[in-house]
Amino acid sequence: MSGSLNTLVTVVVVAMVFIRQFQAQRVTAESKNGWLIPAVLAVMALRKPGLLDSAHHTLSVVLLAAGVAIGLASGAAWAWTSRMWTDDDGGVWTKGGWATAGVWFGGMALRLGLVGIAAALGIHQGTPATMLAVAAMLLTRTGVTTWRAQSLRATYRVPVAG
Repeated sequence: MSGSLNTLVTVVVVAMVFIRQFQAQRVTAESKNGWLIPAVLAVMALRKPGLLDSAHHTLSVVLLAAGVAIGLASGAAWAWTSRMWTDDDGGVWTKGGWATAGVWFGGMALRLGLVGIAAALGIHQGTPATMLAVAAMLLTRTGVTTWRAQSLRATYRVPVAG
């Protein structure tokens, strides 16, 4: 896949997920989208040549690891800043708010900072590094949200031992 197509896919996924976070969404363990989209992004990133700059191998690995770490931290913070509740049927719902938007913008600022550092050091970081960081963020958000949802479900309509 061409670099411009990778960029387009990444931008579309990020925009779609960013907009959807402000809409109430039912959390279901059966939902495959929360796991499928990050998996597709990761596979696309890992298949693309140029994930690491061969001229600066060690520094590009460090920057890639930092980008993935930012993605992991952003995904966890996103999940923790999202409001969660149960409905009358016991279904768990989630919705992002202003704090969640702040996490997104903070994560993007940190990612852009890494790109700037890479550029200043003459290290090439293309779209595969960004795609891998976004995949890490989405995967972590799904995992933490699912974990939080299970704890909400476990206490709903449980008979009191007496």
